[in-house]
Amino acid sequence: MALSNKHILLIISGGIAAYKSLDLIRRLKERGAKVTPVMTRGAQEFVTPLAVGALSATHVFTELFSRQDEQDVGHIRLARDCDLVLVAPATADLLAKMANGMADDLASTVLLATDRPVLVAPAMNPKMWEAKATKRNIATLKSDGIAFIGPMAGEMAEKGEAGVGRMAEALQIAEAVEHLLDDAPKPLKGKTAIVTSGPTHEPIDPVRYIANRSSGQQGHAIAAALAKLGAEVTLVSGPVTIPDPAGVTTIHVERAEEMRDAVLGKLPSDIAVFVAAVADWRVASSSEQKIKKQPGDAPPALQLTENPDILKTVGHHEKRPRLVIGFAAETQNVEDNGRAKLQRKGADMIVANDVSPETGIMGGARNQVKIISASGVDAWLDLSKTEVAERLAALIAERLT
Repeated sequence: MALSNKHILLIISGGIAAYKSLDLIRRLKERGAKVTPVMTRGAQEFVTPLAVGALSATHVFTELFSRQDEQDVGHIRLARDCDLVLVAPATADLLAKMANGMADDLASTVLLATDRPVLVAPAMNPKMWEAKATKRNIATLKSDGIAFIGPMAGEMAEKGEAGVGRMAEALQIAEAVEHLLDDAPKPLKGKTAIVTSGPTHEPIDPVRYIANRSSGQQGHAIAAALAKLGAEVTLVSGPVTIPDPAGVTTIHVERAEEMRDAVLGKLPSDIAVFVAAVADWRVASSSEQKIKKQPGDAPPALQLTENPDILKTVGHHEKRPRLVIGFAAETQNVEDNGRAKLQRKGADMIVANDVSPETGIMGGARNQVKIISASGVDAWLDLSKTEVAERLAALIAERLT
């Protein structure tokens, strides 16, 4: 199991998302981890130590000044006798304490005393997440080496509230823990990588846009696979409904021009993998107001203009990465079109696939690809998108090491 013999100290702080900690404990344990919970007083207002202890099958620590737990300076023992400290949920209050070195309860004292890796899963109202004070605290914690997972966008507990602030789901957090504690060889350590993923949305008016059926699954999997091999990965993602991969810095964009700017802003880099299905065209002048349909009127004519070719731009850039890989989503003549794209774009490799509707590849969980390079063509047949990502990451590592 991925977390066998790993000891996780789970700090649960006081927010409505504390209920998710119950599922999180289960997910960590099914991966083989030992989980020791610490609960703040606020957390106990949302879930009980009895429920947490029943799932963790261990003692739940709640008080700094406990005669029983502190007879051997228990807070120091908790801080050191683990492989990783996980804070889920991490409230704005606890993040502020961490950033400012406060230690006025068991949770904050343990966090100040630990010398182990720390992963936090923030959860709070979107306005609190966007507050200047919270942003300052997050910047401080990141500079101190604290790892983050989330928060995610979605509906809040408060009626009518939505935005970024939801705690990451238990499976996402468990994957992030696995990533941080993964002691497998890291052949790409010290290398930087840029990966693009998903579709782009090119606005017609405030309501409508031009897009495609890309789900982002393949691009996100490649970003995760590169990070697993030790690369410092920036994922530039168009609008998708899947979560950001663990261990990766994600930049969210909508339009092709935004994606280009984000990519160029991350150069120089060692690796660039262009998986995103970028729209070839955009509306030359999108309407600021919704285009209304009028009885008897002909459909409005859309004047299109070409979007920037991000792969070609980077493939011929003065700061060109050492390894540039593009994707070719085709519906016919897959290999021929892939070869032509290899030459035209200045890429080192093209990963070509047939995305005809009957294949189920676009939006599906599996893929069949052809790796086209100057040395020939290699066919990878009927693999999961995760398997494609892992094989491609291994190939990249082989090329660069």
